[in-house]
Amino acid sequence: MNIIIIEDEKPAARLLQRKVEKLGFAVNQMLHSVEEAINWFSNNAQPDLIFLDIQLSDGLSFEIFEHFDKVGKPLQSAIIFTTAYDEYALRAFKLNSIDYLLKPIDEDELEVAISKFKNQFQKNSIATLDFEAIKRMLVNPVEKEYKERFSVKVGNQIKVIAIDEVECFYSENKGTYLHTLDNRDYLVDSSLEVVESELKPKDFFRINRKFIVPLKAIKEIQMHTNSRLKLILPTYKEDEVIVARERVNEFKDWIG
Repeated sequence: MNIIIIEDEKPAARLLQRKVEKLGFAVNQMLHSVEEAINWFSNNAQPDLIFLDIQLSDGLSFEIFEHFDKVGKPLQSAIIFTTAYDEYALRAFKLNSIDYLLKPIDEDELEVAISKFKNQFQKNSIATLDFEAIKRMLVNPVEKEYKERFSVKVGNQIKVIAIDEVECFYSENKGTYLHTLDNRDYLVDSSLEVVESELKPKDFFRINRKFIVPLKAIKEIQMHTNSRLKLILPTYKEDEVIVARERVNEFKDWIG
């Protein structure tokens, strides 16, 4: 099977390559821009499978395949999109039977996506992609409503905590907790994954498997071991709040 990765962030491309190869598949080529991809496709046979980031450093990756149309060379490869767009902006992907993986890429979801591709590949039933429909959906995504408050149980009462009062969310002993700026902890009746999907991505960032932090609560950012970052929050002192190494580049982009 011939596999290529098109991803402008080289560390993210290498990480995806390792995950794919861990599943027993070889990545034959990595490309990092629209221009580089067009040049490569002009001189090489199309691969069986492309892992494709949507937003590349020099434009949208769809421009690669618009070039195919211009030269009368239709796309024949299967595509698994890798993207930071949330699920509400991705309805067109489902409508077109396209697999996609939300960043950071989960290894189990990656394995499922490759298995789905293998089944389609063996049946010779790779779907024809409607790139125009996808582009329209990305330009005019469905507006998602994010939570402005959380309700938590305090004894026999229910307390409402505004999102502006949150210093971080964290998981511990199979529970999810909300820590407030006034140094209080409350058990939240949702997994950290569900909480993450309910928060505005521009305001909150999941720095590792345990923590989600809001931008406004970060007092200080320090260099840490193994190319990681340590965050200092106003009141949370129980554990070190560390940005995972594989999330550092995305975190830096997020903070601007």
